[in-house]
Amino acid sequence: MKVPAKLEGTATIEPTTNLASRVRNVLYAYPVIGPVVVMLVATLVFSLLSDRFLSPDNLSLVTQQVMVIGIVGIGQTLIILTAGIDLSVGYIAVFVSIVMANIAVSAGTPGIVALLLALVVGTACGLLNGALVVGLRLPPFIVTLGTMSIFLALSLYISGGAAIRGADMPDLLTWTGSAFQLGNTRVAYGVVVMVVLVVLVSYALQRTAWGRHVYAVGDDIVAARLSGIRTRRVLLSVYAVAGLLYAVGAWALIGRAGAASPQAAATLNLDSISAVVIGGTSLFGGRGLVVGTLLGALIVGIFRNGLALIGVQVLWQEFAVGALIIAAVALDQWIRKGSR
Repeated sequence: MKVPAKLEGTATIEPTTNLASRVRNVLYAYPVIGPVVVMLVATLVFSLLSDRFLSPDNLSLVTQQVMVIGIVGIGQTLIILTAGIDLSVGYIAVFVSIVMANIAVSAGTPGIVALLLALVVGTACGLLNGALVVGLRLPPFIVTLGTMSIFLALSLYISGGAAIRGADMPDLLTWTGSAFQLGNTRVAYGVVVMVVLVVLVSYALQRTAWGRHVYAVGDDIVAARLSGIRTRRVLLSVYAVAGLLYAVGAWALIGRAGAASPQAAATLNLDSISAVVIGGTSLFGGRGLVVGTLLGALIVGIFRNGLALIGVQVLWQEFAVGALIIAAVALDQWIRKGSR
C-alpha cells in the first residue's frame, strides 16, 4: 500500500524534530549547559586571536572586572526567578557605597561598623522595593524604575556629586579590591566573596524549602498560593535578600573602583540583567541557577576583554553583548515553547 505524500513528508522530518525536542528538554532540565558552551567557545576563540588572553594577568583582570556584576547579579537572579526585574540594582549599590563611605569618613566610624550599617541599609532598600511590589501590587518594573531615581537622588545629595576616595576610608572598606597570589595569578578578595555567595545562595535555592518556594512563586504565583505557600512573605524575603546582596556588591564596588562615586551605577543595571539572562535564567521566572549567573557575568567579561584585546571599539563590544542578550532570550523562548 502506497504511503500518502503528506505522511511521507512527516516521516522525513521526524528524526530532526525528535533531535530538536531532545536538545530542548536537556536545556530545560540543565539551563547551565548553554552558558558553559558559550564560555568555552568564547575562551577558545579569543585565546586563538590573542596571545595575551590566557595570560595570568589578563585572567586576573577579567575576574576583577566581573566580581561586582557577579555579586549584584545574584540578587538580580532571585528577583527574576520570581518573574520580576530590578532596575534599581545599580543605584542601590551606589547609594549603599556612598552611605558606607560617608559614615566611615565623615563620622569617623570604624570600618566594621560602617560595613554592618551598609548591609542593613541595603537590606532596607530591598525591603522597600518588596513592600511596594507586594503591598501596592505594582509591577516590579514600575516600582524599581521609580526607586532607581530616588536612590540616585539620595546618592547625589549625600555625596554632593563628588566621589569619596578609597584612600580616605578604613582598609576594610577597600579590602575587596586587594588581591592574593594563587599560582601565577593574583585573585582579588572580592572574587572570593563572589564565589562564596554563589555557593551559599545556590544551596539555599536548591536545598531549602525557601528555595523551592522561590521557584514555585516564579513558575505560577497563583498555583503557589493555592498550594499553601505564603507568596507575599516569599517575595518580601527575596527582595530583602537581594538588597543585602546589593550591599555586598557595594562593598566590592568600592574595592574595585577605589572610591565611592554616584556615577558608578552607569552600567550595573544592564550588566546584572545581562549576566542573569545570558546565564540561562528565564526572564519569565521559575527557571534558572545562580551558577549560571556567575557564568553569564564571566561571559560578558570575556567578550568585552577579548574584543578589547583584538582592538575592537567599545561600541562594538556593547553591540556584541546586546546580541548575546537577544540570543539568550530567543533561546529561552524556544526552550519554553517546547516544554509546554
